Amino acid sequence: MIPKKQTLHMIGNAHIDPVWLWRWQEGFHEVKASFRSALDRMNEYDDFLFVSSSAAFYEWIETNDLPMFAEIKRRVAEGRWEIVGGWWIQPDCNIPTGESFVRQGLYGQRYFKEKFGVTAKVGYNVDSFGHHAMIPQILRQSGMDSYIFMRPSPSEKTLPGRLFWWESDDGSRVLTFRLPFEYCTSGKELDQHIRRVANELKAPINELMCFYGVGNHGGGPTKENIESIRRLNDDPDLPTLVFSTPNRFFKEIQNHNWPIPVFHGDLQHHASGCYAAHSGVKRWNRQAEHLLLAAEKFSAIAARVTGQPHPDRLADAWKNVLFNQFHDILAGTSLESAYEDAHALYGEALAVAGRALNHAVQSIAWHIHIPPEVGMKPIIVFNPHAWPGKMSIEIESGHLTDGQVLLNDHDQVIPLQNIQSEATTNGRCRLNFVADLPPMGYRTYRLALRPTKQAVTPESSDHVLENEHYRLEFDTTTGFIKRLYDVTRQLDVFAGDAAVPLVIDDPSDTWSHGVYAFNKVLGPFTLKSLKRTEQGAVKSTMRVVSQYAASTMIQDFSLFHELDTIEVRVTVDWREHFKMLKLRFPVNVHFMKVTREIPYGTIECFANGEELPMQSWVDISGSSRDTGELYGLSILNDGKSSFDVNNNDLGFTVLRSPIYAHHDPLIPDPTKAYSHIDQGIQHFTYMLLPHAGGWEHAMTPRRALELNERPVALFGTYHAGVLPYAAAYVAVEPENLIVTVVKQAEDSADLIVRCYESAGIATHGTITVFDQRIEADFGACAIKTFRLAKGSPIRETNLLEL
Repeated sequence: MIPKKQTLHMIGNAHIDPVWLWRWQEGFHEVKASFRSALDRMNEYDDFLFVSSSAAFYEWIETNDLPMFAEIKRRVAEGRWEIVGGWWIQPDCNIPTGESFVRQGLYGQRYFKEKFGVTAKVGYNVDSFGHHAMIPQILRQSGMDSYIFMRPSPSEKTLPGRLFWWESDDGSRVLTFRLPFEYCTSGKELDQHIRRVANELKAPINELMCFYGVGNHGGGPTKENIESIRRLNDDPDLPTLVFSTPNRFFKEIQNHNWPIPVFHGDLQHHASGCYAAHSGVKRWNRQAEHLLLAAEKFSAIAARVTGQPHPDRLADAWKNVLFNQFHDILAGTSLESAYEDAHALYGEALAVAGRALNHAVQSIAWHIHIPPEVGMKPIIVFNPHAWPGKMSIEIESGHLTDGQVLLNDHDQVIPLQNIQSEATTNGRCRLNFVADLPPMGYRTYRLALRPTKQAVTPESSDHVLENEHYRLEFDTTTGFIKRLYDVTRQLDVFAGDAAVPLVIDDPSDTWSHGVYAFNKVLGPFTLKSLKRTEQGAVKSTMRVVSQYAASTMIQDFSLFHELDTIEVRVTVDWREHFKMLKLRFPVNVHFMKVTREIPYGTIECFANGEELPMQSWVDISGSSRDTGELYGLSILNDGKSSFDVNNNDLGFTVLRSPIYAHHDPLIPDPTKAYSHIDQGIQHFTYMLLPHAGGWEHAMTPRRALELNERPVALFGTYHAGVLPYAAAYVAVEPENLIVTVVKQAEDSADLIVRCYESAGIATHGTITVFDQRIEADFGACAIKTFRLAKGSPIRETNLLEL
């Protein structure tokens, strides 16, 4: 027989969605059933091989079926059960922060190493709905040099082939394979599936992977699957079929000297509706990520400064968050009851993080030396960021007495404003001031009795807010922004009405399969009321209340005397079905560039009206139509993740309301009642950051982090202590470097510090951590991690802290 020149690597797998059209308890059982089935096939067929990802699944088995876990360990040691992925779960690969992707690998790979003595070499997200462009760098620093995905399909994204080098902005590359057709099959014979995949072989590449096994609800390879592979291997018209694994495939590929093309960029987009579906889960995720990061930072600082014991449940809290980042949970595509479970897991993570953060800052506050002073009440404000900054602080308080003013640690009077309290009794008030904070540390302010002059109040009228930076005018008939005038640069930020709430017709399914732009406008919200609700020494606020059918929207626009951002707090009571809500902002520039944040990076994108995913900011910069200078607008947010830009008109997506877990082409039965997503009340905040120059000059990434990871303020008491009124523990320079992580190492009391370059500029940076100084060269868009051990030299490490 003439040897066959082509090979299909047959990859036995059981794709398991732990949550989708079922809750996690059902997914838990299906993991056990699928793993049992794979082990049984190994007992029956000596040449059968199996692959599986997701450390969370293995932990379920370990905690619920130790004999099965031991059996899996034996098969892994034999090389017949291959662990792939290296992450805690197969997450959504657009919505989580960059640090969440790091933690997927940190907890996943360390689990595999501890329990099985191996780490995954192949990144593996076969079902995720798009993949951000920084994944190659994160994979390489997590011990993986290759990647497998399936979506977007060839009809959604043109790529140079099934097999290519995928490169991120720092130059990191992983050998990447796009699955043909499907990651799972039926339990029957595989003739048609194998012939389809064989047709994808294109010279000179003569080897491909062919995945088989019952999936989604699990199952794995069946006896009929395996027998049909053996039978089809005798067909001379088909390639050689070998039971294989991804590791074996990629090793074979690299043994050849084939010309493999390079692709640079993100892998988008599939299921555009997922970027906005289910506002709740996306905001819970953002809140939990940043509260955990803040808790880690101050827990590590308190351990060094006061000896406060380090909390022991932060890793478990992270695992809750990582599990909820599974692509059918965080994407908003699961059934309604699954979000009750997700909310509970996020709640546990938030509670653990909140307690850890409180213990840390309370310990530090208790060690500050605050001498007694009649009528004095200290306020300690903690900055979780490694740069100094002015940030708005709100704190609930008892009644202010006459003559009581706010002083900083230099005894200077700080403007203070009494705004509406959350309480409605016992004379409570809410204090608002702008704190000038040192990097990653704290400053002590004091409410004290002092005679003082009234601070300057920002100007305003019934429809205009104004400070030294901007004049913000509202249309009295629509409530839209009529004009945002940059006083310093003498130009208009917008080319027309802005912050316009538009309702879009959206009859698509939960994923919005086949939909790339949402542009069928049904109409705007109409104005119900426009009034100034606050005016004082710190800020002035204009409240715009508008309505569409049974839905209402409240936007509170605040202009601060000392800040160059416009803060907008939004409350939406949404009662519409099969509709989307966007806020539109026509930016007054041409020759523009659109940039969006992605995990640990940025990417430029088209302004063609297509829906795109974002993280905490998006920016339009270009030539001002008024002055010709480089100018732009960044829009920051604390929980939204979707937008479009049509020419210079940015559409910030607020929500959409499809049916829960409605998958095209199924047509809803008009005789049945369905639950629609995002019904009821939700809150979020966005900020407008106009800026001269580009977003890099405006330090947009830092400002977005200040919104999402806010300072912590608490009332203290006077007492003796060893700490000064103000202190800084971690600082970084220059401005394009961002320290995201200061934490205790997973395996010791060492400190882990992570920093990334945010502006695409090769940079020499300095990070000061307590009394130690890190000097390092950062390539453009590079992520660097450092381990600091007492008495030992600082060393750079990888994302696994190894």
